[in-house]
Amino acid sequence: MNLSSLKRRLLLFLLVFGPATITAISDNDAAGVATYSLAGARFGYSMLFVLFYVTLLLGITQEMGIRIAIVTGKGLGDIIREKFGILVSIVVFFALSLANMGSIVANFAALKTTTSMFHIPTIPFMVLIIVFAFLFVSKGNYITNQRLFLLGMVLYFAYVISAVKGSPDWEKAFVSVFLPTDLKLSGEFVFSAIAVLGTTITPWGQFFVQSYLLDKKISLEKLKYVQFETFFGAFLTNFFSFFMIVATAATLFVHKIPLVSGEEAALAIRPFAGELAGILFGVGLLNAAIMGIIIISLTTAYAFSEFFGLVGSLDVPFQKGKAFYIIFLAQLVIACLIALIPSVNLFKIVLVTQSVNGILLPVIFYFLLNITNDKELMGTYTNKKWYNYFAIISSVLIIIASLFTIVSFFL
Repeated sequence: MNLSSLKRRLLLFLLVFGPATITAISDNDAAGVATYSLAGARFGYSMLFVLFYVTLLLGITQEMGIRIAIVTGKGLGDIIREKFGILVSIVVFFALSLANMGSIVANFAALKTTTSMFHIPTIPFMVLIIVFAFLFVSKGNYITNQRLFLLGMVLYFAYVISAVKGSPDWEKAFVSVFLPTDLKLSGEFVFSAIAVLGTTITPWGQFFVQSYLLDKKISLEKLKYVQFETFFGAFLTNFFSFFMIVATAATLFVHKIPLVSGEEAALAIRPFAGELAGILFGVGLLNAAIMGIIIISLTTAYAFSEFFGLVGSLDVPFQKGKAFYIIFLAQLVIACLIALIPSVNLFKIVLVTQSVNGILLPVIFYFLLNITNDKELMGTYTNKKWYNYFAIISSVLIIIASLFTIVSFFL
């Protein structure tokens, strides 16, 4: 490969870059940060072993999603409505909406925690975020949205610095990714591993990546570059997850400091990793919460438009896409109000949300497999056999994991 050809390929990759990586990174929202922090504090480096499988599964499932979008030119909601009917669409949409609302509430709760940490007035700041998010989405277009999302990704490097400041055992950390170290299987470990899986691979992520990709208007000729980006995005998201776990494993787990709430990790690691590490961890959490609030709310708005055949796009002006923008705004307001109620048990909301996500994910996998094996829709771009085997085995494991989560929740 000569230099000219390499430059051309790099340029094409940069032209398509964005949707798959933004979707994958956004799985590390505030609820994700909390989950990884709790896992690192409770189980140390042993939880890193789960990330290897999760990264592979995230890449494969997201790749199926982007292939569907580019080959068919339709979002997942559109195809479910056309292929499975309006009744199935309504059921899936309401289950997705419920799970998404729980995730948005969790992100607002994390926002509330970080405002207390940085001594920022909570209610005015939350109102400011809602106004900013609505103007950002309704007045901007796809290009401005993508640029800001990519800028937000840079702040995830705060977790890398926090982990380094904690002086971890790097050898054990890297070995643990491929070989479990100090692993003690228990019901609590399995529950935490399921939570890590559930917070990284989400039903909303499948809907968002397809809808967001369609907004970018990528041609079929560039499919292989988007496929490469999909696996790069999966690697990058769990690259940051790795450092979140390491940061709390090297400080809280080593010193046997219990962590009740993942959002408190920024405060808890300060005595061991220093003031800067705690501040950076808090900044990362604040950034993750804002990105999660915007992107998950956008997912529901996209899904509503697709399931019910309405106009929904970041490039459509407010007057033409009123339903799309109003649904986006309504979620922000409702989730914010719920998060501000002192008597609401936010921990239970997150658990219920994870359970709904866990139940819904194998259903989404079924749709993905059904669509990507449909030769009439996909032509020569149907799944390879090993893709199907891997996704089916993963679905069975997720169903078992979901049942375990639900039983644990009620007990």
